[in-house]
Amino acid sequence: MKYIWDTNMVIYYLQQQFPSAEEKFIDDLLIEKNLAVITEIELLCWKTANEKDLLVVRNFMSDTLIIELQSEIKSKTAEIRMHNRIKLPDAIIAAIALVYDLTLLTRNTTDFKQIGQLKVIDPFSL
Repeated sequence: MKYIWDTNMVIYYLQQQFPSAEEKFIDDLLIEKNLAVITEIELLCWKTANEKDLLVVRNFMSDTLIIELQSEIKSKTAEIRMHNRIKLPDAIIAAIALVYDLTLLTRNTTDFKQIGQLKVIDPFSL
């Protein structure tokens, strides 16, 4: 199964906030990291990050696939926004997950529960 990481998952991981069982689950996923371009942007302008944090973020993203906004993703994002009350960044992440058949890793499952075919996992609830 392939995954896409929501911004909060990256932050929890980099700040070592996962309990041990959940951390093991996440560690096993580090071989293949997929992020939406919007997540990359959110991480690079993370308000509470200092220079050391941003270096850690950049290192984390150095071997990560960043999925850009191709036409199909833009169309799917617009479709999601027309049918759901969801923030644009979340709609972009959901659209990427749907277009690429990825499972979304997020703590904010309620933000995405209204999107029918979207597969979502909250590692904190495993």
